[in-house]
Amino acid sequence: MEGYHLLRNILIALMTFPISTAFAIDLDSSVTTGALNDAIQINAASAVTPTEPSDLRATTTSTDNIQAVLQYALSHEGKAYRRGASSPEIGFDCSGFVRHVFDHAAGVALPRSASEISKIGSLVNKAELYPGDLVFFRRASKAITHVGIYLGDNQFIHASSHRTGRVMVSNLTDIYWARHYFLARRLDVQHN
Repeated sequence: MEGYHLLRNILIALMTFPISTAFAIDLDSSVTTGALNDAIQINAASAVTPTEPSDLRATTTSTDNIQAVLQYALSHEGKAYRRGASSPEIGFDCSGFVRHVFDHAAGVALPRSASEISKIGSLVNKAELYPGDLVFFRRASKAITHVGIYLGDNQFIHASSHRTGRVMVSNLTDIYWARHYFLARRLDVQHN
């Protein structure tokens, strides 16, 4: 299971950097998760070459905040689902989880419900999803009933439901999520 989490963390770290960022990672048996995360951050940061110093600040802050959001969200995988809750100690519902993660990792305050959150930020085409975007779902009614945080590669993390009982990673292409996907939004996480 540790190997799964290590590989997932590598993939998420790679997805949070611009496509032009290129670096190599030598995976041998002596690499620890902490050392690997440090190597990813150091190598990726050295590959960014913006044209203006102000571009570096904006790009780095945005990338750092998105990476912080993703890492913080993943640190809660397996936490309990509790309707109406928004803390790691008690548990989370879907909007409580998203609110907690963005508030603690990026200093972004969000409304309480998934429906209210769906009105904030820029609309994003499903084909243009980027790690850190919010993905929203609805059932037969037109009301938005669920929200999660996109991780990349069709994966998103969310406080699923009382049936699964926990925060988990799911795939947008799974039949249920594909059928109920409604829209995505991108929040401005450049400023803490």
